[in-house]
Amino acid sequence: MAVLIRRYKLANGMQQEERIDEDDRIERYMKLFDREDVKKIQSGQKVKIEKDEWQLVDD
Repeated sequence: MAVLIRRYKLANGMQQEERIDEDDRIERYMKLFDREDVKKIQSGQKVKIEKDEWQLVDD
């Protein structure tokens, strides 16, 4: 099962991590990214979009 990890900073500077493991939510997020970013994410690379860091890993 794949897990989409989103790392981001809060307004107070603390770093937060969200683990998304629901297939339908992962698909919705993938539609927001452009093609090159989707290819990178699907290959397991970390992708930085604006201030968020995304990574897809097999859990």
